[in-house]
Amino acid sequence: MKLDSSVSAIITGGASGLGEATARALAKHEVRVAIFDMNAALGTGLAAAINGVFCQVDVTDEVSVNAAFAKARSVQGQERIMINCAGGGIAAKTVRKDRNTGVFEAHEINAFAGVLTLNVMGTFRCTAKSAAGMAGLEPVDGERGVIVNTASVAAQDGQIGQAAYAAAKAAIVGMTLPIARDLSSEAIRINTIMPGVFATPPMMALPEDMRGRLSASVPFPKRLGDPEEFGSMVLEVIRNRYLNGESIRLDGAIRMPPR
Repeated sequence: MKLDSSVSAIITGGASGLGEATARALAKHEVRVAIFDMNAALGTGLAAAINGVFCQVDVTDEVSVNAAFAKARSVQGQERIMINCAGGGIAAKTVRKDRNTGVFEAHEINAFAGVLTLNVMGTFRCTAKSAAGMAGLEPVDGERGVIVNTASVAAQDGQIGQAAYAAAKAAIVGMTLPIARDLSSEAIRINTIMPGVFATPPMMALPEDMRGRLSASVPFPKRLGDPEEFGSMVLEVIRNRYLNGESIRLDGAIRMPPR
């Protein structure tokens, strides 16, 4: 797909981190960008900087998502690009021992479900709603739209305490090919990117020595990924019309250890 001012895009989790880098990368090509995010301060500031539109939205809430799509489309028309970056996780083992009581406790099921709701349901909700809108467009260069979802290397290399997060990201990878097949008759492509350790706000909040160890664990280059490199990958996925139904690791060849 050609990237220019005739194309509009929506990015969930677009106010910071990987989503922000992607928004800025698209805006450099004059794509009209709508930022879906919970953080109004960051979202409105970024939207002003890239001449986009901000929609405060909770991707786990149907009403909120519907309102955000309506607002974005009223401003910039039906999107041909949908980028799902919204997500998150928790650190909790399947079973933990209470240090005070010595009692073994099972993983809190509502917490597990919450991670799945945010990552899997949030991603699928926005994917399906965007694809439904794209399906009514006239094809351009043979395609109507492109969807890019964000998983994680945890989908394949989940660490101790990442059962919920790894399950959620693996689900995003697992649904990529079936959705690509579902949407093939509508000339809509979908792919997933699995980033490794990137210099996003949550990562940069970790102690410096921990970030140093993570950087050293990357085979090459031995550093955290730059969010701009994620944005660059998104652009290539959008532009390469033969790339469909694929999940791509973007990780400097890292394979995460158990802990």
